[in-house]
Amino acid sequence: MSMPGHAPTVPVPPTLLEPDLLAADPAGLADVGRLVTELTREAAGALRRRTGPLPTQTPGQLAALVDRQFPDGPIPRHGGGRAAVLALARAYAAGTVDLADPRAAAHLQPPSLSVAAAADVLASVFNASVDTWDSGPYAVELERRLIAALTELAGYGPAAGGVLTPGGSASNLQALLIARDTALRPGRDVRTAGLSGLTVRPVLYCSELAHFSMARAAALLGLGEDAVRPVPADEHHRMRPEELDRALRTRAADELPIAVVATAGTTDYGSIDPLPQLAAIARDHGVHLHVDAAYGGGALFSERMRPLLDGIEHADSITIDLHKTAWQPAAASALLLRDRAGFAVTTGLRVAYLNPEDDGEAGYDGLLGHSLQTTRRADALKVAATFLALGREGVGAMLDACHDLARHAARAVSAHPRLDLTTEPVLTTVVFRYRPRTTTDPAAVDAINGALRRRLLREGSALIGRTETAGAVQLKLTLLNPQARASDIDEMLAAVDAAGGAEEAEEEHHHG
Repeated sequence: MSMPGHAPTVPVPPTLLEPDLLAADPAGLADVGRLVTELTREAAGALRRRTGPLPTQTPGQLAALVDRQFPDGPIPRHGGGRAAVLALARAYAAGTVDLADPRAAAHLQPPSLSVAAAADVLASVFNASVDTWDSGPYAVELERRLIAALTELAGYGPAAGGVLTPGGSASNLQALLIARDTALRPGRDVRTAGLSGLTVRPVLYCSELAHFSMARAAALLGLGEDAVRPVPADEHHRMRPEELDRALRTRAADELPIAVVATAGTTDYGSIDPLPQLAAIARDHGVHLHVDAAYGGGALFSERMRPLLDGIEHADSITIDLHKTAWQPAAASALLLRDRAGFAVTTGLRVAYLNPEDDGEAGYDGLLGHSLQTTRRADALKVAATFLALGREGVGAMLDACHDLARHAARAVSAHPRLDLTTEPVLTTVVFRYRPRTTTDPAAVDAINGALRRRLLREGSALIGRTETAGAVQLKLTLLNPQARASDIDEMLAAVDAAGGAEEAEEEHHHG
C-alpha cells in the first residue's frame, strides 16, 4: 500500500536501453556495438549446434515450438530486456534457414556478405531516408553515385538515371508503369485522368518463361493479367525473336504495345533472351524494351560472364537485384533507365512539405521524384561498402565461382545413374530429375521427386529447389554460395539419391 502523499511504487521492468541511449547518439552507438556482439555470439552458438541448412522440424512442429518459446507472444505487456532479446537471437538462429550452409541451394537467395550486413546495421542506426535531401544528405548523394556507376556498367550514357527499390518485382512494376504512361501519354495523361474510357487495349510481350511479376504488374497497373502476351521460348529456354515479331505484326487493331520484356536470367534455368535481336524488334515497332535482369544482372561484374548481357545497353529500362548476385542483405534492387526523364512521367511530383520547387532549384532535392516509396532507407550504404571493399572484380569472382559450381553439378548429374540433367546451366542454376529404380509411370516419378525434396526438408539435411517443365516435376540447385566446394555438391546429389531411394522403399512397403 502506498503512503499518503506518495505516488504508488510501480515495478520497473528490465529495459534494453537507458531512455537517453538512442541508437545514433555516441553512447547509443557504443551500446549498439555491444548488443550486436552479444546477439551474434548467441546466434553463432545456436548455429554451431545445427546439422544442416534447415531445422529438423516440420512446419507444424516449428510453429508449436515458437508458441512455447514466447507464451505471451511477440508483443508482451512488459519487456524482458536483454535476456529476452538474446533468447530471441538463439531461437531465431536455431530455427531459420542457414544460407551459408553449402547444402542450401533452393532459391535465388544468397548468403549476405559480412561487410554488407555490418554496413546495414549502420544504416539502421542513423535511420536516414532518401526521399528528401535533409532526411539523409549523404545517403542521397551516395545513391546518386551508385546509380550512375551501375548505369555506366550497363552501357548507358549521361542521360541515364535510376533508383533503388525493395526488389525485382517492385523494379519491374515501376518500369512497366513508366512504359504504360509513356505509351499512352500522346493521347492521355494517365496519372491525372486514369484508364477509364480508353479506346485502345494496352498489352505487353514477354517470354512464356518470364517472371510472374509481369502478370502481377499488369494486374496492379489496371491492364489485367490478360494484357500479358506470352511469346514461345526455344529449346534453350529463350524467347524466340521471330515469334515476338510475328505477335507484334499480327496484333489486333485496338491493341497498343506498351513494352517488350526480355529476361536475362530466368528463375528456373538462368537462360538469357537474345537481347540484341529483341532490341532491334522493339526499336522497329517503337516499343519500350525492359530487361528483367534481376538474376542475370550480376554478370555485369564478371569479365567472364559480361558477354551474356551483350545488347542490354539498348534497353530502355533494366532491373537488377543486388540481393541476388551481389550478395547483399535483402532488400537491394535497382531500376535503371536509359533516359531518366522517364521518371517525370510517373513519379516526378512535388509536395510542399517534402520537395518544394525552390529547394530543388537551390540543389536540395532528394530522391522522392524517382520512387514509388516515400520513406526509403539508405540501402546504397551496404552496396557501396561491398564494392569499395571487394571491387567489381571481387564480386565478379564470386559469381564465377558459383558458375563453376553449376558446371560441376551439371557434369555430376550427367554422370549419375539415377539423375537426368534437364538443361545445361547458363548462370548458376542446375535443373534435373531423379529417375526411380522401380517405376517409369510419369505420375509416380513426379510424386517421388516431390516427396524426396520434402524428405530432405524434414531432415534438415539439404535445401534444394523444385519446379515444373512441361508439367513434369523437376529438382533444382540454385548455387549462390561462392564458398561451397565441389565435394559439397557431390554430397547434395548423394543425399538426393538416398532420399529418392528411401521414398521408393516406403512406397513399395506401403503397397506390399
